[in-house]
Amino acid sequence: MQINITINNEDRTFKVRPDEFLADTLRKNGYKSIKRGCDKSSCGACTVLLDGKPILSCSFLSVRANGHAVTTLEGEREEAIKLGSLIIKEGGDQCGFCTPSLILTTIALKRENAKPTDEEIKHYTNGNLCRCTGYVPQLKGIKKYLGVE
Repeated sequence: MQINITINNEDRTFKVRPDEFLADTLRKNGYKSIKRGCDKSSCGACTVLLDGKPILSCSFLSVRANGHAVTTLEGEREEAIKLGSLIIKEGGDQCGFCTPSLILTTIALKRENAKPTDEEIKHYTNGNLCRCTGYVPQLKGIKKYLGVE
């Protein structure tokens, strides 16, 4: 089955199986920021933006993305560097496995709510599991990025 997706502002066409998940389609086509963590939609490592909204690509069928815009971390390089640098300065980058999804989710939050409260930040980023940091340093970096510290 053939699908057309705009990925990081580039029109792409892929042949996919009807049961293929978007995470697999993206990874096999070179988008390495998408991670596979749990395959159960509970860790957030596979997060991408679909039409600007975070989704879990490990449980989202590729055919559902047909005709939509998908953004991966590779498509948000400038913003990712800004936010990633702040997270690193706060010590929130230990293994880095969760960082791509956390950054994409935060970018989507910023576009949706430029001045969120701490609770709104925690709620929006809730699906991004981190096994290393305890979230405090990441939250500090996110707040600096959003200008709400």
